[in-house]
Amino acid sequence: MRTSSVEQLILDLFASPAPGKSHFTAQEVYQELKPRLPAVSPSTVYRALERMTLAGKVSVSDMGLGAAVYEEVGGKPHHHLVCQACRRVFTLEDELVHPFFAQVAGRFNFQVTTNHLVLFGYCAECRTESSSSAAGTSRAT
Repeated sequence: MRTSSVEQLILDLFASPAPGKSHFTAQEVYQELKPRLPAVSPSTVYRALERMTLAGKVSVSDMGLGAAVYEEVGGKPHHHLVCQACRRVFTLEDELVHPFFAQVAGRFNFQVTTNHLVLFGYCAECRTESSSSAAGTSRAT
């Protein structure tokens, strides 16, 4: 099996994902490719993703989902906010983050190579639900 065909299918998957899906674990990539390439193995997919990451075609991030996730590098750089309660992922525009990277680079004379920042916290909805349930609990006692 040619690695270029596996890599091309991975790029095709990233280019036109299912609605609401832009990040894939290696296992999800394998499951998506298997029907199209029955001879593909999980190790072939892992090696292809590693090569593509090293080549700068794909980025890998830990978004707190229990496994690293991959997405295609290209288009407009962006970053993410991940809610630790509901696991929703929010896109954060690079325009908000880039000045921070530039400040860090200047202040510490440091070349920042991070291209994908992930911040963890709690979304407004989960904070509201948490406050409501805490208020309900305190009233009941």
